[in-house]
Amino acid sequence: MMLTGWGLFMAALAVFLASHVIPVRPPMRLWLIARLGLRGYYIGYSLFSVLVLVWLIVAAGRAPYVQVLPSGPVWRWVPLLIMPVAIALVVAGAGGVNPLSFGAMGRRPFDPDDPGVLAVTRHPMLLALLLWSLAHLLANGDLAHVILFGLFAVFAFLGMVVIDRRRRRLLGPKVWQVLARKTAWLSLSGLVALRPSFAAMVLTAAIYVGLLLLHLPVIGVSPLP
Repeated sequence: MMLTGWGLFMAALAVFLASHVIPVRPPMRLWLIARLGLRGYYIGYSLFSVLVLVWLIVAAGRAPYVQVLPSGPVWRWVPLLIMPVAIALVVAGAGGVNPLSFGAMGRRPFDPDDPGVLAVTRHPMLLALLLWSLAHLLANGDLAHVILFGLFAVFAFLGMVVIDRRRRRLLGPKVWQVLARKTAWLSLSGLVALRPSFAAMVLTAAIYVGLLLLHLPVIGVSPLP
């Protein structure tokens, strides 16, 4: 029997949650890395996560509509204004090594005296997820999307707290103090002082335009007010 409505949404949510628990467990993670390599593991896991995420978002859009937050055209502007910041965080966070969190795939080594985006936040990927979640929660406001984006927001916030504690414990207080002395959990002043490269700005703009163009054909809803 084909799942529809709430059944489809709950199935997609279950698969999404499982995909973020099972592959990262030490035995499974080591098994996958041994066969795919570290970079292959990260790339494969990222692609799979994106596909499941798209499925989950589409399933939320097909769930029965139950309004729980105020709606209106003005709220549709929130993601349009917030997403460039979220994308810029992802681009900057992926550009170098981050010993204080995860997600970096670049080759630029980490310099404690010039932490780059880590002066804004030690967790650029998770902060981007938090901004994305809150912006889309406000833009939708129905029960399925409040559950969906609310869970993402809680996951991102708790992840920032938990990873800080874990890294401090694993690195030790002295090493942590050296590496994190010019970083922040969240700093707006660091955001103002950040100077992204021209290439990073072009990439951010390209991703933003691409997401706008793909939103309707992939998600089924226009992102424009």
